[in-house]
Amino acid sequence: MSQPAQPAAAMQPILRVFRLSHFGLGPKIAVVVLSLIVICSILAPWFAPHDPLQMDPLSRLKGPMEGHPLGTDNYGRDILSRVLIGGRLSLYIGILAAVVSVIIGLVIGLVAGFYRMADAIIMRMMDALMAIPAILLAIALVALNGPSVTSVIAAITIPEIPRVVRLVRAVVLAAREEPYVEAALALGSSMPKILIRHLLPNTLAPLIVQGTYVLASAILTEALLSFLGAGVSTETPTWGNIMAEGRLFFRIKPDLILYPGIMLSLCILSINLLGDAARDMLDPRLKKRAG
Repeated sequence: MSQPAQPAAAMQPILRVFRLSHFGLGPKIAVVVLSLIVICSILAPWFAPHDPLQMDPLSRLKGPMEGHPLGTDNYGRDILSRVLIGGRLSLYIGILAAVVSVIIGLVIGLVAGFYRMADAIIMRMMDALMAIPAILLAIALVALNGPSVTSVIAAITIPEIPRVVRLVRAVVLAAREEPYVEAALALGSSMPKILIRHLLPNTLAPLIVQGTYVLASAILTEALLSFLGAGVSTETPTWGNIMAEGRLFFRIKPDLILYPGIMLSLCILSINLLGDAARDMLDPRLKKRAG
């Protein structure tokens, strides 16, 4: 008697998500917009016309002019250069925080869903974390460790882990009662092998969807922390820091907040559209209803 190949089927809808032809017009536009933002952020040192930290007091708070397509800020620094470089760090923090939270949440969720004795202890800890407002927990963590990239990533990651854990646990609780899991147990497969080979593939589809929302939330939280002065050093350009400095001159030059705000909004909107499209693609009920 051989072990069923049921988990292999779980990979097929995941592969379909990466086929752009299955998406509607909205997600396709989101892919293009998000790709442009990522490319511009990665290649910002080459695209930026000026050093984002270079000050020119004689050109402070100027509008668009030669050499400064979007004008300058209150220190005479080029806004376009700061927005491009700021997106680089904002995306880096958001992506890393999302990846770490999904990986940690996946491991903990697999253990909590499969091992009944560990389930009660782990989920009570997750409930305790979820009882604290995420932004307050993030601010407290940054205040304890000081403003740095590592502190911000940890502050964003920890509040997101319980959400991933609850999702993975729910999937594992349903999947462990399936016949192919019972067959694997009857054949004497080890627990780690069952978790990795039979249960892990079932969690990948919902994790892809959840990961997009975690990514959007992480980028937005980083901007919020920086705007409140609890993020990375205020001297480091990020979208949140740029808007935090610009709020003092909003009446005089509102585009100090407008340009980084547009970039942040387009980035979050594109990620959420892709997450919705992935959910529709991977959820059989939604797919059947649409058909």
